[in-house]
Amino acid sequence: MKRSIVVLLSLVLVSASLFAAGTKEQAPGVDNSLQKIMDKGTIVMGLDDNFPPMGFRDEKGELVGFDVDLAKEAMKRLGVELKLQAIDWNAKEQELNTGNIDCIWNGFTITPERQEAMTFTPAYIHNAQVVVVRDDSPYTTLASLSGKTVGYQAGSSASNAIDDTPEFKQSVKSFVEFKENLTGLMDLEIGGIDALVVDVTVAEDNIKRSGKPFRILEEELAPEDYGIGFRKGEQKLADAVWQQLEAMAADGTLARISTKWFGSDITVVAK
Repeated sequence: MKRSIVVLLSLVLVSASLFAAGTKEQAPGVDNSLQKIMDKGTIVMGLDDNFPPMGFRDEKGELVGFDVDLAKEAMKRLGVELKLQAIDWNAKEQELNTGNIDCIWNGFTITPERQEAMTFTPAYIHNAQVVVVRDDSPYTTLASLSGKTVGYQAGSSASNAIDDTPEFKQSVKSFVEFKENLTGLMDLEIGGIDALVVDVTVAEDNIKRSGKPFRILEEELAPEDYGIGFRKGEQKLADAVWQQLEAMAADGTLARISTKWFGSDITVVAK
């Protein structure tokens, strides 16, 4: 009889321990995302390291960019250490969901499909998908690219913009996927493709920095917004980061960082 009681008490203690361990992670319906980051003291930001000016490697191989500067300041104010993790942009959702990174912050376009899969902050920058061509090419409109070869970055919102412009998509002879936008721009320069669909922020920065003979068609494919993506349901963490951006907007830090990278304040926080 005593042995049975001891065994029963042992099972109760084990069950209680397992329950406590489970609740420490995250019970269903409970959002402890912010507390987990605060307890850990670090947050891992996933980014494409070939996406200037949002995030890229400088001549020393260090990760720099507009989003990098924003994240550094926001996490400093939040009181946690920022760790930058370059990822394969085509596998960004998997990197987030498996816990390899804690957020995606790198010119990350908010789309209905992505909102179904993760939690986003509000938009902090307006963007657009545009078409870049060589300056000496005869192309001036989307229609003029009929029968031509057009490139875009795999896993990017450029593919959504193309899908959402069926007349343009059907008129193009073929599409070429690139792992990175910079690779696509290099292929455009040597004539491997006739045009590249890319974020206007990236296109303008590349033309300005490189001095390459590119131009942007006036006709846009789609307007879009940049946000910060977190795992689905991690609203408290998303809200805490957004509060830091709002504070940065209020004291002029956001405008200063934007001017550093874009020449003016193009952010839309608290506007």
